[in-house]
Amino acid sequence: MGVRDIFGFGSAEPQLKGRDVAVIDVGSNSVRLVQYRVEGRMLWPVFNEKTMAGLGSGAAETGRLNPEGVEAALRTLKRFTRLLDAKGVSTRGAVATAAVRECEDGPEFVQRVRNETGLIIDVLSGEEEGRYSALGVLAGVGEAWGVAGDLGGSSLELTGLDNRTTLSAVTLPLGPLAVNAAGAKPQALRAHVDEQLASAGEVLKDAGDTFYAVGGAWRSFANLSMTLRNYPLRLLHEYEMTPEQVRKAVDFAMSQSESSLASVPGVASKRAATLPYAAMLLDRVMKAGGFSRVVFSANGLREGVVCVSDLSLVEEGDPLLSGAEAMAHSASPEPEFGLALADWLEPAFEGEAPVFSEARDKRLRAAAARLCDIGARLHPDHRGDLAFTQVLYAPIGGLNHDERAFLALCLHHRYEGKSPRNDDCVSSLLLTEEQRAAAVRVGLGLRFGAALSGRTAKLLKAFSLSREAGEMRISARAETEDLVVERAWKRFEQFCSAMDLKPIMIR
Repeated sequence: MGVRDIFGFGSAEPQLKGRDVAVIDVGSNSVRLVQYRVEGRMLWPVFNEKTMAGLGSGAAETGRLNPEGVEAALRTLKRFTRLLDAKGVSTRGAVATAAVRECEDGPEFVQRVRNETGLIIDVLSGEEEGRYSALGVLAGVGEAWGVAGDLGGSSLELTGLDNRTTLSAVTLPLGPLAVNAAGAKPQALRAHVDEQLASAGEVLKDAGDTFYAVGGAWRSFANLSMTLRNYPLRLLHEYEMTPEQVRKAVDFAMSQSESSLASVPGVASKRAATLPYAAMLLDRVMKAGGFSRVVFSANGLREGVVCVSDLSLVEEGDPLLSGAEAMAHSASPEPEFGLALADWLEPAFEGEAPVFSEARDKRLRAAAARLCDIGARLHPDHRGDLAFTQVLYAPIGGLNHDERAFLALCLHHRYEGKSPRNDDCVSSLLLTEEQRAAAVRVGLGLRFGAALSGRTAKLLKAFSLSREAGEMRISARAETEDLVVERAWKRFEQFCSAMDLKPIMIR
């Protein structure tokens, strides 16, 4: 029985009412449990625990699993099954990757796990591992063109991406354990890596401009890069680097001692020894594929394991809008208000000059409207700051770091009006002046819509907005015009002032 059969979501329509699932990933380096709350097409990680068991340590030389790693993995898997039993999470699946797949005693390990824990491990082929990881990437970023690369302890999986579809996949023995990265000479490693990448063939040929990096070793490299760049937003998902930035960070990683690298925030001590290799490997992959940027994905194999049994989590909807709706569903007394506000407010922005692109601006406004009431349960004196922080670090996908800062700033102005953020704020450091001004306009529009309707979709529909010839017009039916009280009109004036339009009431 594979994980597709265990999860079996395909026959059910996605609902915002949550369901809990768990994935156990038995890798060459680590054994990890992640519990997800699935709401609509969103996967919220609500519990995450791992043990660095080192199952694949020494396997390249012996062809067998590391005996100490086997015992550590078994203890961990027993704990994980007990945890899931206590949490009442019955929908669970376990997968194993390169080390268990390739070692001669892998089947013996799988059977022992089943005998001692009752857990059925699905040993993935290299192609399956690559495809599942790529599906996880797509679930987190939405549309993607390029190649997803998942670096594990023993192998590197490369999978082509075309919009919301996975293409061919290849697995290469390029994990740090497989090449004994901690002890090999850099020049020999580079030659070996280049030789292996040359065999990747069609996956890297005409691959597109973006490489999506997955895996703990590359996450550590991303954290190293953020430290070197003094990057203002410490968030891995959709963090981007150019080839030049990669090379600079590679040079630094190759020149440092293991203890020095272990002292970098976000670099686990057990990753430090192989970080220089992971850095060099990324640089060679970028060169081999001719990529113009690397985007780091917090999603990967484990999310793909969930998605493979319900491809609607990848193929349908939008991760940004779905994530905003899921956040609003748990925070807002009337989640439908945000959906109604998004459509109602859009005519006010017709003809506005784009600050990202016309399509992206519209999607960001739609997400901001969905989140309009996210502060309903927060302390009234701190809603602006709390809403800003919640949105900035929310585990939702489908937006890059600049867009994330923009969305958070929209929510700040929704609660704080025209008051600016500090000069050292993330939004001030990442956004242009034009983007910050656009966030003010969106935030004041949300603020006005909330005041006018009392944050109810039903009353909002009694009014309509339009703009023409330097005017912003609000139309009201005769029986509802008394709802435009002083507070609502003042916020309408503030919104119109930011839009450089004259406020007009049409009765």
